[in-house]
Amino acid sequence: MTDHSRARAVFDAEIANARSAEEAFKALQGLTEATIGVKLFTYMGVDMENELARRAYTSDPANYPTSGTKPIHYDAWFDIVHKQRDYFVANTIGDIAKVFADYELIDSLGCQSVVNMPVILRGELVGTVNMLDVEGYYTPERVAAIRDVLSIPAKLCAALATA
Repeated sequence: MTDHSRARAVFDAEIANARSAEEAFKALQGLTEATIGVKLFTYMGVDMENELARRAYTSDPANYPTSGTKPIHYDAWFDIVHKQRDYFVANTIGDIAKVFADYELIDSLGCQSVVNMPVILRGELVGTVNMLDVEGYYTPERVAAIRDVLSIPAKLCAALATA
């Protein structure tokens, strides 16, 4: 098992001083980069009452800005992430194309694999942490590390964002 104590200590210091959701998610992005690796990192908040998702944080504001909302689509991805509350993992651009209409943009950014991690608070899915990288990047070992390292910090950041 990899020792992530330094990265966790940095996250702890940054989250302790975070004064906004943006700063909290920036700290989570740093933890992700230091422990898992990621080319594109976003957080999408979910409003199930209005069936909308909103990008609340992005590492690439030029291509994936935080403005606006998009409707929630009821598809295979929804079943995995929302109903099963499991991680969605795709390791090829072909698999990404099956569920994300913006797959060409994703591919143009050098990203051909993705993990969408559901964030559950108070028994409800409140958002997803979205990590993208090169083809085949999100191996079972990396996904296990995501579960181990990022799950609780992601809940903390989401709680700060909804407070």
